[in-house]
Amino acid sequence: MKTDLTINEKTYSIEVPKDMPLLWAIRDIVGLTGTKFGCGVSQCGACSVLIDGNLVKSCGTLVSEAIGKQIFTIEGTSKNLEFLRQAWNDGNVPQCGYCQSGQLIAATSLLDKIENPTDKDIDAVMSSNICRCGTYTRIRKAIHRAVALKNESI
Repeated sequence: MKTDLTINEKTYSIEVPKDMPLLWAIRDIVGLTGTKFGCGVSQCGACSVLIDGNLVKSCGTLVSEAIGKQIFTIEGTSKNLEFLRQAWNDGNVPQCGYCQSGQLIAATSLLDKIENPTDKDIDAVMSSNICRCGTYTRIRKAIHRAVALKNESI
């Protein structure tokens, strides 16, 4: 199937099987490798991306489901993602780092929807992303720090 995908505001013309998972189109066809393969069954969140602003697991989403929609990956840029990246660095959040692209995308989705999330809000969104190193406390602190950085910039 020949189609166009819009990823991080850039259009890519690709030819893939209609049942290809979006993850493989992003990584192997387009060449954006920041989105990671973790489990292949939409359980760990390493492959998280935003489609039209909604958090999805790209390993369980078909390319055909993303046609005509805006796909946002860790290689993209947005105000909330930039604040989160700064907070992640300030808080030395990553340990091994493998899950972090998915964690950052999930946190971006959260801040895009809720300006000042509570711990309960953070836990509700971030619980769909597994960190095998257990950096959950640092992740929560970094999200709060990103909110503070955003508020300081206003």
